[in-house]
Amino acid sequence: MVKRLAVALWLGAALSAPAAAFGTIDGLGQHTEHEEITRAALVRAGLDRETLDSLAGRKGTFGAVGAPDRPDRGLLGEAAAHCDGGDHLDIAGYPQDAATSARALEACKAWKLKALGDAVAAAGRIVPEGTRAIDDDQIPEYIGCVFDGSSGRAKCDVLEALGLAFHVGQDFYAHTNWSDAAAPDQGGPDNPPGLGHEGAAPWIDPVAGPGGAYPGGLISGCFEGIPESLHCTYGAGLDRVRHAVLNKDTGRIDRATGAAGPGETPRGAAHGNFERAVAAAIADTRNAFAHFEAETLRVYGPERGALILCAVKADDPDDCR
Repeated sequence: MVKRLAVALWLGAALSAPAAAFGTIDGLGQHTEHEEITRAALVRAGLDRETLDSLAGRKGTFGAVGAPDRPDRGLLGEAAAHCDGGDHLDIAGYPQDAATSARALEACKAWKLKALGDAVAAAGRIVPEGTRAIDDDQIPEYIGCVFDGSSGRAKCDVLEALGLAFHVGQDFYAHTNWSDAAAPDQGGPDNPPGLGHEGAAPWIDPVAGPGGAYPGGLISGCFEGIPESLHCTYGAGLDRVRHAVLNKDTGRIDRATGAAGPGETPRGAAHGNFERAVAAAIADTRNAFAHFEAETLRVYGPERGALILCAVKADDPDDCR
């Protein structure tokens, strides 16, 4: 749930500083929201400290879940990676129809499911087929994971794919109207209708797979560049539903409990929408990791799968022997 403009500004400042590290943003109005959601979701998942730091991020690093917001990762303009571009309203002249809006969010769902599948596929390299031993060459030791999109050690590839899946799942709730409370004053591009759902969306749940009916009225915001005030308009000064209007990107989150404070964007501050989005995103992230665990055991069998999962979660593979 990181604002991309602030990420770019922060990175620019970091690059101008000597020996500065890239990190999940804690400044410029942001509070490491992706990291806090990921940590709250996985607090009881059994990940060792360094592994969780690598996945969720820590001060000075983006982590796998923050990688899509890194300007050097190349995914800032990838709408499917952030659930952007699914805007539509049933009003005269709106330039994007419902089918096109749905395709944008179907692409977001497909991005998440593919990333989870990639995580399971990469996990198999940790314990090669026909063996009962962890391949130490597939585990980061002295040099940590980079999460730059290039394939490397299997555990790093697993964490990177999980980070992509968690990020887009969390952005689904921050950038769509799924969990937004419905209110009588809603209806136009500056205040589109909320759907009022509680918790994780079954439609984007990996257990449901690629099928399932598209939720009626589901939209996300248009994002075509910054400043947003110069984009996403159509005719006679009319605006599309912008990301700036719909997002619930910023606010304080307790990483231990998942409790969220008031939202700090207009949409997030209204009707407890930030708190609702955070709760749904935590549940979604927890479900996605549980799906990864279950699929790893299904694909590789109980013995090999359990050893793989141990190596994914443990900082030291010797703890799994």
